Order: sequence, then structure tokens, then C-alpha cells
Amino acid sequence: MALKRENYTNEDVSILSNGVKIEGKITSDGNVRIDGKVVGDVIINGNLTLGEGSEVKGEVKAKSLIVSGRVEGTISADEKLTLEARSYVKGDIVTKVLVIEEGAKFDGKSSMSGNYTPPSTVSNEAKKQQSV
Repeated sequence: MALKRENYTNEDVSILSNGVKIEGKITSDGNVRIDGKVVGDVIINGNLTLGEGSEVKGEVKAKSLIVSGRVEGTISADEKLTLEARSYVKGDIVTKVLVIEEGAKFDGKSSMSGNYTPPSTVSNEAKKQQSV
């Protein structure tokens, strides 16, 4: 049984080119590449690539995310976040897998989602159980 091309719409990539500036929220169910500037939230249900010339000021969410440009705001990647060598991120990060290349700049807190429990939480829970 042959599969039709329409079943693979996630392979298509929407591109916001260099020189384009958008003020407002961007949402997409597919894959997106941004080389321009965005002032507002970027919510992508597919993969997101922020090229070297990109600048985003706002919350960024995607399934997987590659950052080569600048982000000022919270980043959340469901699967994997890669900060490439020329990237700059000012804000907190939440992801399952975090890759930071040499030369990338990151100013914020990172959290690996999943079964991770911070040591302070573990010790507080242990203290509660010991006092019972």
C-alpha cells in the first residue's frame, strides 16, 4: 500500500527570512526556521531552527530546537535543545536533552525534565519521612 505525500506535511518547513520582523505570537503544527526577528512567543509543535541572524524576545516552545541566534526568554523543548557555538540565550531552559557547543553563551537556569528531582527536594522529603 503506497502512502500519499499529504501524510508527510511535517517534512515541510516554514521559513521566516532574514530582514523580516514580526511582533506577536507565532504558532505552527509543522517545522519552522526563523532567520529574522520576533518580538513575542514562538510555539511550534514540530522542530524549530533559529538561524545565526535570528533574534527572539519571548517564550520559545518546540518539540526539538536548534539555536544559532539570540533568544531572550524561556525556552522549552519537549525532546532536545541544541545551543550552537554562536548562540546567545538569556533565560531559563527546560528540556530532556541539552547540548551546548563550545562558544555558546547561556545566562539562566536549566532543568532536565523527566524523573529528575533536585537534591534539596530529596533532602526535604527525606527529612519529612524521618520525622514521622
